[in-house]
Amino acid sequence: MRKTKNMNTKLLKISAVLAASLLAIGLAACSAGGGGDERPAGASDAAALIETQPSGADEAAKLYEQLMQKENEVLSADSQLWEKLFLSASKESPMIEDGSNYGDFLLATLEGAKDKFTAQELETLKTGAEQIKQIEDKLAALEQEFPGCGSTPSQGESVDAQSAGMTSKAEGTEKFPSFNGKDLDGNDVSSDELFSNNTVTVVNFWFTTCKPCVGELGELEALNQKLADKGGAVVGVNSFTLDGDKAAISEAKSILEKKGVSYKNIWFGSDSEAGKFTSKLYSYPTTYVVDSNGNIVGQPIVGAITSGEQAKKLDALIDEAIANSGR
Repeated sequence: MRKTKNMNTKLLKISAVLAASLLAIGLAACSAGGGGDERPAGASDAAALIETQPSGADEAAKLYEQLMQKENEVLSADSQLWEKLFLSASKESPMIEDGSNYGDFLLATLEGAKDKFTAQELETLKTGAEQIKQIEDKLAALEQEFPGCGSTPSQGESVDAQSAGMTSKAEGTEKFPSFNGKDLDGNDVSSDELFSNNTVTVVNFWFTTCKPCVGELGELEALNQKLADKGGAVVGVNSFTLDGDKAAISEAKSILEKKGVSYKNIWFGSDSEAGKFTSKLYSYPTTYVVDSNGNIVGQPIVGAITSGEQAKKLDALIDEAIANSGR
């Protein structure tokens, strides 16, 4: 469930339950948070897992995955509150810092935004963030004792959105849905011109609070520079920015700037064909390869492209798309 960024930086799997309704109605809350029980989901189970000492690499990998699932459950249990907290994060502090504990980030963000929550909400978020901190400490210890235990899945790091109520990806799609949208600076972008002007376009779907998504931005930037020599380009679609949400665009631009991303990121209406297509994605990040005729080439890359296997698949699709362009 979790891979290393640049092959050695820890990434956190964030529940896409936060993204489900955002894709359809902007930044509206996707489920009611809070409630009478302030104990995070699966707290006792998580404590038992944290105390577990694996005897080998296979057990460590399994334990790593179980802990990540527990962390995911904490975030899913009160998704509306976590979403509110994520959007309260300071634009001046990086959401993802190499070597940092994500629980510490959540606690620091909560301290800076505590006036936005009720006492009960603060207790719920603090308890959850402290549990995530403990889980992250255990994950770090596992990675130190069993290097690579968090980077075994062949699918790459991704955020499962199907469990959050998203519909499955439509089968048989050949043409990337047309759109008339804008980039994050407000310039008009149309699918016809975008695809026809490139020998190949790599379209990466991501969202701001998805650590695997942000973790691969550096690799995508490097890929964009590589593709420029072949007449191609990478294009990002941050699902939070659909419909031109100003707060989400500001947050996305902040992350992109910190990561040194220069390639175009775009948005379009959630009620457009491309917006409906986005709402049917079942995992983040997901990357499509589109040829100069606007046709989707092969199957999407589900999960981060940071693993060798994922990168190899992507390169093969890019070569096929360029061949299709005939340029």
